[in-house]
Amino acid sequence: MTEVLHYFGQFCHSVRFDMAEIERRMIAPGFVEEALDSLRRLGKPTEPILDRVGLPVVIDQPVSAETYGALWLAIAAELDDEFFGMGCRPMRSGSFTLLCHCVLHAPTLGHALRRALRFLDVVLDDPCGRLVIRDGLAEVELQDAGGPRSAFAYRTYWIILHGITCWLVGRRIPIRLVDFCCAEPKQGADYRLFFGAPVRFSQPVSRLGFDSALLDLPISRSELALKQFLRGAPANILVRYRYDAGIAAAVRRRLNQVTPATWRSFAELAADMRMPPSTLRHRLHDEGQSYAAIKDDIRRDLAVELLLNTSKTIGEIAVQLGYSEPSAFFRAFRKWVGKSPETFRREEAENLS
Repeated sequence: MTEVLHYFGQFCHSVRFDMAEIERRMIAPGFVEEALDSLRRLGKPTEPILDRVGLPVVIDQPVSAETYGALWLAIAAELDDEFFGMGCRPMRSGSFTLLCHCVLHAPTLGHALRRALRFLDVVLDDPCGRLVIRDGLAEVELQDAGGPRSAFAYRTYWIILHGITCWLVGRRIPIRLVDFCCAEPKQGADYRLFFGAPVRFSQPVSRLGFDSALLDLPISRSELALKQFLRGAPANILVRYRYDAGIAAAVRRRLNQVTPATWRSFAELAADMRMPPSTLRHRLHDEGQSYAAIKDDIRRDLAVELLLNTSKTIGEIAVQLGYSEPSAFFRAFRKWVGKSPETFRREEAENLS
C-alpha cells in the first residue's frame, strides 16, 4: 500500500509539473489585450481578427504561442505594420524577413546585433536602438524622441531582436537585466515571468542586457535554415528562446520537481543527470548560466507567485523558498525586483483594485 501511495504521489507531482511547463509556454491574456489595443487605437474592430485566429471576444485565459503568433501576423497584415503601430514609422509587412536576411551572413553575434539595430533604426526611425558595452554586459538601449512608449512596445522590440539573435547562434542568450523607462503596467508580474530576468520599471532608460562575451559567438546559418525558421515565426521566438530551453532548462525542470528547501547539492544533481559535476558546470557556463543563478530564478518566480496568489506571511514564504532567515529572503527579493516583498505585494494589490 505504501508503495502504491508513493507512485501515486509521483504521478500527481508529474502531472503538476507537466501543467506548469505547459503554462510557462503560454502567453498571458494581458499581452493579447495589448496587441489588440493596436487595432483599437485606430478605431478598427477586433472581433474579425479574433475570429480569424480562433479566439473569443473576451480573452481571460492564456493562449498558446502559436495562437499569439497567428494573432501577431493577422494584426500586422491589417495594419501593414509588424510593430503594432508603435514606431515612428510602420514596420511594413515583410520587414522581419528582410531583417533576417540582413543579419544571416554576419560573422559573429556582435556584428549581427549591430546590423539588426541599424536595420530597425532605418525602418522604425523611433525608437532608436544602440549597443552599449560596460561592466561585462552588452546592453541594448532604446532612445525615444518623445516621451516613453508603453512597456509592450519595448517588449515587442526585444522579442524581435532577442529571438533573431538567439536563432543565429543556435542557443538561448540568457538575459541579465531588463529596464523599462515607462511606468509599470498592471500586468507587471507577467513581464517579470516572461523575461526570466530582473525587470525594473520607471528607469532612466529602457535597456536589455546580457553577457558581453557572447558577442563573439560565431554565426553559421544557411538560407535553407532561414526558410525553416521563418515558417515558424513569430511563434517560435516567443517560447523557443525563453529561459526554458537547453541544459539549464533540464536543471530547472529537476529543481521544479521538489521544493527549494529540499534541493540537492550540485554534485548530487550532476550524478542524477549522469554526468560529472565539471561537465555539468561547463555546459551551464556555455549557456551563460550557473546552478546558483538557476536557483535564484526559480526562487524569484515562486516568490512572486506566492506573494500575488496566496495570503502567506513573508516568513512563511521565506521558509518555503528554503531561506533560513526572513532577512535573507528580504535581501534576495530586493535584489530581484528592486523593492521589498511587502511593497511589491501592496503595489500589485493596488494595481488590481
